[in-house]
Amino acid sequence: MNGSVRVGQVVGVPLRMHWSVPLLVGLFAYGLGHQGLPVWTPGRSDAVYALAGVIGAVLLMGSLLLHETAHAATALRKKISVQDVTLWALGGTTRMGRPQSARAAFAVAVSGPLISLVIGGVALGAGFGLHGLSGWAVPSVVLAWLGWANLFLGVFNLLPAVPLDGGRVVQAVLWWRTGDRDRADLAASRGGQIMGVLLVAAGWISVLRGAPGGLWIVFIGLFVMVVAGAERRRAALHTALRGVRVAEAMTSPVATGADWLTVQRFIDEVVVHSRHSVLPLLDFDGRPSGIVQLRRLAAVPGPSRETVRVREAATPLSQCAVAAPDDLLSDALDKISLRTGARLLVVDAGHLVGIVTGKDIVRMMQRTTLSGRRTGEQTGGQTG
Repeated sequence: MNGSVRVGQVVGVPLRMHWSVPLLVGLFAYGLGHQGLPVWTPGRSDAVYALAGVIGAVLLMGSLLLHETAHAATALRKKISVQDVTLWALGGTTRMGRPQSARAAFAVAVSGPLISLVIGGVALGAGFGLHGLSGWAVPSVVLAWLGWANLFLGVFNLLPAVPLDGGRVVQAVLWWRTGDRDRADLAASRGGQIMGVLLVAAGWISVLRGAPGGLWIVFIGLFVMVVAGAERRRAALHTALRGVRVAEAMTSPVATGADWLTVQRFIDEVVVHSRHSVLPLLDFDGRPSGIVQLRRLAAVPGPSRETVRVREAATPLSQCAVAAPDDLLSDALDKISLRTGARLLVVDAGHLVGIVTGKDIVRMMQRTTLSGRRTGEQTGGQTG
């Protein structure tokens, strides 16, 4: 996610934090320390309220982290690759590969909300128990607040709206019932769009009735609508490309350049003869080593272009999306992200044999669409 930095790792995968997390912690701390606690436990000092508010906010972010960690840990147990876990203003997100079975998809989806519900129940019980046994009002209220927040988080995430966990549960159930993952994804994403509209409407009604917190619901609804729309387009893409191999869509041969050349020599010998803004690189053995963007070369200062090697300004192969010619194109496209860029390097036996770009995908979708229409027209004629 853009705007996030790596801060560590959980269950062996990178943990990233978005810039909005400190803001979220501050908002929760302020709400609890300056609005909640003074009402529920009057008579304490401002310092006590402020400290308790910060502790409560940090504990809530910790519980959000456990929610996402549950997703990541379950995915790893189900042999699903996990790229990273990111905390941000709306809680968190876990980037992972596509589950290979409805059972695995269901297990991953429900693991997060279950953890939130368990934390909520334990914190709520601890808060009431601590108050009854010791009378420590402030710690008891913080624990009770944490418990209710986690119970709300668990229940809210079970709403049947992609990208919420409940939407993933719907996807898994539909996949299990129909046996068609793409069809299940399409249906669940449509449901997510409808739920997003309902959340936006509910939020605006709350705002019009004098509840400023309704703006938060509007924001969540808009987020759900956008992500569900993106997932619907992705589901339609997977359906259109079903059964298509990477080799059928790739462009070959590929314009490449040597990674050991200096930037200036690369510009003079390769760039001026190419029509592409991104070029794959090959090492001394003719094997792919990464890709270089022309804007990265342009950013190299003039005096340094005679000494800096082009590979030093390139994106290494480890950060590129790579697939084999026989891989299913729909599965290979899942490897593409903002980090890898919108292109897929096709490698066979260690050698670059092709590349798949956005234009290649559009062309392949047009071919499959035309082929489908032609088949339909012929079938219709025979039936008539």
